[in-house]
Amino acid sequence: MENIKEKIPTIIAVIMLVAICVVGLYFLENYESIYYTKIDNSKIERISSTDTMKYEYTLECYNENGKKRELKFKTSRELRENSYLKLEIRTMGVHSWEEVQYNELPDKVQTNYVQ
Repeated sequence: MENIKEKIPTIIAVIMLVAICVVGLYFLENYESIYYTKIDNSKIERISSTDTMKYEYTLECYNENGKKRELKFKTSRELRENSYLKLEIRTMGVHSWEEVQYNELPDKVQTNYVQ
């Protein structure tokens, strides 16, 4: 009985550590930010002929404050040259994207692209 009482603080510490890790991973996975980019088909690489995601783009992207970041994302097809995309970024990279019009870009992003 004495031995179990000595281990209780260790068991509680391990349980707390696991709980903190689970909560941390949940928030990291659900953390998202938005970046914008302009399609440049010279920056595309064909990565597969059999998978559904056949192409990978590596493009300079900007957040709403104009902060630049190079991002990679995969697509099933070549995208329209010079189109603008809104990219949803999660912890593990680009989660989704959608085409937007130039006037939908934040002002600080527009300054990086000449229309």
